[in-house]
Amino acid sequence: MAARLIDGRAHAARLRETVRARVEAIRAAGQRAPALAVVLVGAEPASEVYVRSKTRACAEAGITALEHRLPESTPEADLLDLVVRLNADPGVDGILVQLPLPPHMDAGAVIAAIDPAKDVDGFHPENAGRLASGLAGFVPCTPLGCLRLIEDTIGRIAGLDALVIGRSTIVGRPMASLLLNRSATVTIAHSQTRNLAALARRADILVAAVGRPEMVRGDWIRPGACVIDVGINRRTLPDGRSRLVGDVAFAEAAEVAGAITPVPGGVGPMTIACLLENTVRAAERTP
Repeated sequence: MAARLIDGRAHAARLRETVRARVEAIRAAGQRAPALAVVLVGAEPASEVYVRSKTRACAEAGITALEHRLPESTPEADLLDLVVRLNADPGVDGILVQLPLPPHMDAGAVIAAIDPAKDVDGFHPENAGRLASGLAGFVPCTPLGCLRLIEDTIGRIAGLDALVIGRSTIVGRPMASLLLNRSATVTIAHSQTRNLAALARRADILVAAVGRPEMVRGDWIRPGACVIDVGINRRTLPDGRSRLVGDVAFAEAAEVAGAITPVPGGVGPMTIACLLENTVRAAERTP
């Protein structure tokens, strides 16, 4: 393997230590610990795992995690009422509604109901608009984590060519805005993009967030490029076992790239660390 391995776990551990120190400073000043309200509707297995990981990370950082678990059959109006109460609660600094929501709920309406000042996921339209406009606000945790890994790995990115594969509002679009705000030259690719491999070969920075296992092949990578793989896909092996793979064919890409994230152990740990940081930021801004 020629590429430098970008160790997301190590980067996240350093960020979490910084967060814990900020929490200790808040408490030393006589204030309560930052508090994150985590709302889970239903019992979708992956969501259960994510919520456990987030609440455990909060505890390790000294952040109070307030879990609100609702049955899958909960009417959307009841969830919106809960969000309104959390918005008004001075003991809550951040609100996270775990996605996806059950089919009968409008996720957009629920996210829009969250107070932007408590929107530590960074999904509220106001925060999305502030990011697109180059203004300060809460940034979605996964692309923020990606940006930290990129900057820690290659330093200044102004003037570099960046390709973001994927245009979701959770990763692709905010990732493009973050890179553009750092003066990179940014292209967003999606399902209708032509000559995707040719675009990829021009990129100094390639962020794959499309949800298709190993779609990005080694011969797509520009020699020396920084490759950030956001994808988490489960692939079944010939012997019946399964393993996690990203959106990038790792072994092939690692022979060409200058630096690359693994799956798992790359972007995932940074997502949770950035959520903790956003929560502390929300608490620090609270009078």
